[in-house]
Amino acid sequence: MNVLGNTPAPTTSIDACLSDGFHLDNGLKITGGSGCLLIAGEAFSWKPWKAAGGSGKMLNKKGQWDVPKDVWGILDLVWPKPDMLILGLGASTYPISPNTRAYINSLGIRVDIQDTRNAAAQFNLLATERGVGNVAAALIPIGWKGND
Repeated sequence: MNVLGNTPAPTTSIDACLSDGFHLDNGLKITGGSGCLLIAGEAFSWKPWKAAGGSGKMLNKKGQWDVPKDVWGILDLVWPKPDMLILGLGASTYPISPNTRAYINSLGIRVDIQDTRNAAAQFNLLATERGVGNVAAALIPIGWKGND
């Protein structure tokens, strides 16, 4: 029995995760190595590695995913804030730094960390169940390899 069978998928649901981007249900293709930020039914091209001190490295010395606060600028602006942010960190999963987690939590948003493929599947399910206003996703392409 499929209880969500007649529920339309959100237009920002992820159809495909590529090594250099994403294809969304609405036909939008985010490519060229960009990640995507899905918030409140909107899709944004997202390159957090550009803000990471200009070095392109997002892993700290402890192997934790650590990015500056300015990569979350849209989360500061959107109202109402989503309940949950699903982070897809590429082909692998990394722990996030305490500073990154604390900042996201200070916005009143819970965070869940997964590899990008599983994060996209979870976003699709939760956005369909709860609505796009309650869940957001920040996804790194699966071709990202840590400190590239």
